[in-house]
Amino acid sequence: MLGCLLAVSSAACSGGPDGTPQPGKGDNAADRGPIVVASGLDVTGSGGVRQQLIEEWNRRHAGSKAEQAKLVELPGGADQQRSQLLGALQSGSAGYDVVNLDITWIPEFAEADLIRPMPEEEAVDLDFIKGVDQTTVWKGRSYARPFNTDVGLLYYRPDLLEAAGIQPSRQPTLNWKWDDLNASIKTLALNPDRGDDQAGWTTQLKQYEGLTANAVEAFASVGVELADEEGTYAASEAELKKGLDELLERARHDRILPSAVSSDETATLADFAAGRVAFLRHWPYVYGALRTLLPPDAYSVNRLPGVAVLGGQNLAVTADSPRAENARELITFLTSQESERCLLDAGFAATRASAYNGKSKPCWPRVAAALRPAEGAPPATGSQSSAPAAPAGEGGAKDQGASARAAYTRTLSDALNKAVQRPRTPYYGAFTQVLQSHVHDLLTAESPDSDKAAAELDDALRDVFEGK
Repeated sequence: MLGCLLAVSSAACSGGPDGTPQPGKGDNAADRGPIVVASGLDVTGSGGVRQQLIEEWNRRHAGSKAEQAKLVELPGGADQQRSQLLGALQSGSAGYDVVNLDITWIPEFAEADLIRPMPEEEAVDLDFIKGVDQTTVWKGRSYARPFNTDVGLLYYRPDLLEAAGIQPSRQPTLNWKWDDLNASIKTLALNPDRGDDQAGWTTQLKQYEGLTANAVEAFASVGVELADEEGTYAASEAELKKGLDELLERARHDRILPSAVSSDETATLADFAAGRVAFLRHWPYVYGALRTLLPPDAYSVNRLPGVAVLGGQNLAVTADSPRAENARELITFLTSQESERCLLDAGFAATRASAYNGKSKPCWPRVAAALRPAEGAPPATGSQSSAPAAPAGEGGAKDQGASARAAYTRTLSDALNKAVQRPRTPYYGAFTQVLQSHVHDLLTAESPDSDKAAAELDDALRDVFEGK
């Protein structure tokens, strides 16, 4: 399988995973299973919720070999997975019927005719969160269904804040701004008991996709839009400087942990759990992961100040799938109210409004039962990295309780409804690499020059968005 995945420019492999026939190979390909779903690793762990949903589908279609489904998890980070999928679909070597695509990849895969447009009668479902549903659309057509979404959140340590004299009434709320966060960080710095290895906050500023998310959040928070809905470059040198200055302000050495410029999701979560920072920008799955790392009263979560960006994945049918009808039915099942409720219960952010407003159907009973034994276990390494293994103190993982979970769900819903997308462009791969390179150079410079960086980035992005 790995050989086929890595054969980016060759169609020499004769089949897909575990002998799955190539699209179009064989007389009755459309009548044979399994329906092969390609996805990144599941952050809820081995045998996690995605696999459990596939198994529930298979139980419901036990009498039909043609309708059985198989989940193939791709190794590596998001950039590696994108390259593998592009190569496999362009060469026709993998035999994938459904692909679980990062929301930023939809324009690229649609423009290259690697995924099918959704039938018009299936493209509209008003229960999907509007902004999340828009991530499936390219040039007026929907190419996928939202599977699980994501958004930046602000995690904080009430124990560390109170030790510095910051009482609950002065801790994060839905209306917090960056000025409020910075004021708390300043107060934390005055605590005489603060260690030399401690700082106010941390986030993911290593040169990878996490840096892109942080940069776009800084740009959007000061009103800078990098591209329009059609993927045309929309910023200017002056606007880029404004966004870069905002990011530099957030990353000031007296505010952020110095290691942030080399940190990803795993490292920043470890710093937060170890008490090296009181504030952390991270993703929703961390709320469940923290149960194994800290006592219930030692962490909380709220909306990220300013603007947060959407993340997540969408399910699409590949252009060459001979099992397209069955594949669409599988996608409908995987994104149903019951399945989305399972995803939310397991730690993902659900894509349906009903999962948050109490109107959702409950998680499939057998899926819910299968997930319960793993509750409290840290997620396995995946597209967003894993939580570090650490004890939660005597007694192991402890839940924060129904009231706290309900508050978290409301916070998550509010954040998702106000989040923005990263640029929509078929050249996203080139865009994110260019942005990461220029921004990381600026953040690690001994004397950052945002004027020069903005001019260079402006030239580079103009070329990127034109496909040069």
